[in-house]
Amino acid sequence: MESGPAIFAGAAFTLFGAALLLWTTVRLRDREPVAYGVGPVAAATLTALSGTLFLLLGIWCFGRL
Repeated sequence: MESGPAIFAGAAFTLFGAALLLWTTVRLRDREPVAYGVGPVAAATLTALSGTLFLLLGIWCFGRL
């Protein structure tokens, strides 16, 4: 992978994953719903897994440099 696209993709995935995990943590701490119309456990689990996946994908992109 070329370094320019790898840096861009790594930064985008890492920032999105970190922001999603932070947002989910704040919503859960304030006891607010993570997603409307979905069970709270399912919504928190899905968003936490998605945030972790994006964060790991960004780290993987940076590792390919």
